[in-house]
Parts: sequence; C-alpha cells; structure tokens
Amino acid sequence: MSMRRGEQVLVIGGGVIGVCSAYYLAQAGCSVVLIEKGDICSGCSYGNAGLLCPSHSVPLAAPGVVLKALQWMADDCSPFYIRPRLDLELFSWLLKFATSSREAQSRRNMPVLRGLMEASLRLYRELAAIPGIDFGLRQEGTLTLFKTQPIFEEGRREAALLLEIGVKSKILTAAETCDMEPTVLPHIAGSIYFPGDSHLIPADFVRCLAREAQALGVSICTSTEVIELEAAGSRISNVKTTRGDFQPDHVVLAGGFSSPLLTRSLQIRLPIQAAKGYSVTIKPRNEPPKLPLGFKEARVVATPMGEILRFGGTLELAGADSSINLRRVDAVREAAKDYTSGLRDGELIEIWRGLRPCTPDGLPIVGRHDRFQNLVFATGHAMLGMSMGPATGKLVAQIISGEPPLSDLTPLRLSRFN
Repeated sequence: MSMRRGEQVLVIGGGVIGVCSAYYLAQAGCSVVLIEKGDICSGCSYGNAGLLCPSHSVPLAAPGVVLKALQWMADDCSPFYIRPRLDLELFSWLLKFATSSREAQSRRNMPVLRGLMEASLRLYRELAAIPGIDFGLRQEGTLTLFKTQPIFEEGRREAALLLEIGVKSKILTAAETCDMEPTVLPHIAGSIYFPGDSHLIPADFVRCLAREAQALGVSICTSTEVIELEAAGSRISNVKTTRGDFQPDHVVLAGGFSSPLLTRSLQIRLPIQAAKGYSVTIKPRNEPPKLPLGFKEARVVATPMGEILRFGGTLELAGADSSINLRRVDAVREAAKDYTSGLRDGELIEIWRGLRPCTPDGLPIVGRHDRFQNLVFATGHAMLGMSMGPATGKLVAQIISGEPPLSDLTPLRLSRFN
C-alpha cells in the first residue's frame, strides 16, 4: 500500500523519531501533519546523552543480563532496576526479554542494530551539511572506562563480538587512557576506544530538523494529545485529539512509551515497557573531557555538549512513573568519581528524567501493521532513539511512499512477537 499524490500523513509524536519521519516524508513529497501532546523535543529526545553509538549494538536483552537484573532488584539505585509489582503485561514482557537474552537471538539482533545506527550516522552527516543547521555533531569516537579487571575482561570479549559485525575498537591500558583523556584516574583497569561513535546536542538537532521540516511544508501542532484511534474495516479512519479530529490517509505512530496506550482501542498489544532514565547536566568547573566517557560498571556516560557536560544513565522498569528518585540522580553524577578527577564538579544546570520505550528484544518496532494497512509503527527504540532516529524516519518515508527500504524490515515488524 503506497501513497498516492495528495494523500495526508499524520505523524504522532514530536521526538527525534517523529520529527525525522515527518522530515523524510516531506522530502518524499507527502503532505504531513505532526502532532505532539507537549512541545517539540519535550520527552526523551531532550534529556538524553546525545550518543550516536554503533558500539552499543549489543542489545539490552543479552546473555547474563537476566541474572544481573535479578541481583540488582534489591537495590533501587542499581543500573537496571525492576520495581516488583503485580502487572501481567510486565510479566509477559519479562518472559519475552528472557527468551530474547539467549545468545543465538542476541547475536541475530546485533547486526540489525548496527545497520540502523550506521545508516543514521550517514544521514546525520548529510543533515549537518545543510546550510544553517548546527547541532554540534562531533565524530571523534567514545571512550569506555573500566574500574575493575573482571569487567574489563568482559568488555574486551564484548569488543571482540562487536568486531565480528564490523564495529572497530582499540583496547587501551590505564596509562594510554590517561594520555588520551587527562581527567581519567591512573588506577582504572583500562579502557576501550570506539572510533566509529559520534555525539551531538540532542535538543538542538530535533528542533533544527523540525524547522527544516516546516520549511518543506510540514504542519506541526503542539499541545495536541491523541485521545483515541478509530478504525473502519482495515484502516484507521479517525484520530480523535484534544484539538479536534483528523482523518489522515496514513498514520505514523511515533509516540514513544505512550504508544501502547494509543493502540489499546484497536486491540493491538505493543510489548513496550516504560523505562525511566535520568540525566544531570552541569557547567563543569574544569575543562570537560574531549570525548564522551562511559563508566562501565556504573552504566553511566558523560557527554560534553559545548560548554556543558551531561551525565546520563540508569534503567528503571517502574511503569509510567515520572517521579524523581534523588538517590538515583546522585548515583548518576557520583559515578564519575571512581573513574575521573574533578569531572563531577560544577554548577548544576538541570536534573532530568524521562521514560524510554523498551521492547523485550532491544529492537524497535518499525513497519506497517498486518491488519490496519495505513498504520505504520515507529516506536520502541529504548535508549537508542537518537542513534537510530534518521534511519527510522527514512524507513517510514520509504514504507509509505512505496520505495525499497534501506534495510530489511522483517526483524523490526510487530509480528515477530506473535
């Protein structure tokens, strides 16, 4: 089912996935309306760490993660915390997560993630070349630090696994790491440098691209919340919102963690759990690092963004709970003290938390629904929405316009969970 001239596409969601979808749809000649319940880039696209990281091609559902998660359940400040609660959808999600964590499944998903992230990096370079666009793209790699020798050995094994799918890295001693980044403490076990990674200022990117999309004719309606999707036969016929109804020819669902709520009226179950993450942004007292730094044991990253430094991390499956746990906030910022000197010192700019949409296997859900043929999913990107945003937007445009997709959609379809 491809688009005919004059048909309208309604994109639901004003984060990186929705804005990229709207931009590439407009480029393909579609008439596009984007609706967002808040402001553009008011969700997870605003406060994330800004990493574009093929080095993160090992999915969250990986061998050994289930055991670690069970060990961490007693500590609500652990890197991956699951709040115990009676919830059948969470139980179903955890069963699928355990199945996806098997080595064979995890290995099959790795090249899919890498392909989407590498495609996005190519598109980011194209977008950065547009006159008047500046979102702080830096293509200098990332540096992952290891405090302990056993975890460093795990990191080396993971780097070897990543090399099998084409993600290059360099193993560094503590001394070599300190030469590369002077803020690093000399007693760390070592580090791994990933030259193919990049980073940017996420809010700058999404807002710049939203302006470019508007210049291409996209109509952006903020403060517009979807109440219900209505269907007639095999099509979405009406989208009820707080600002009136829409009757588009095609609907793109890029609503992040709220996507499953929007499909309930259609009897569609999206296996997505809201996973809370935190970031702490400071104006550092000392010179910020030249590269994004990952603190492996703590599962925290520190990303330089111009004059500011952003610490980001933790994953908390606690339902649609947007409250702030200050102990977890402190854990994110304090993680730096075990790896670096003086990096956490500075003026606090902002504490942020957001709910990321996590699927059980770590892959996003992208593609048409089997029954409702004018409904296209673009959700479930977890912590990698920024890394996969442009490629997902391009795929959405190709699906709706009938062009050959840039990658195989089979591993991304919702039907994989049946």
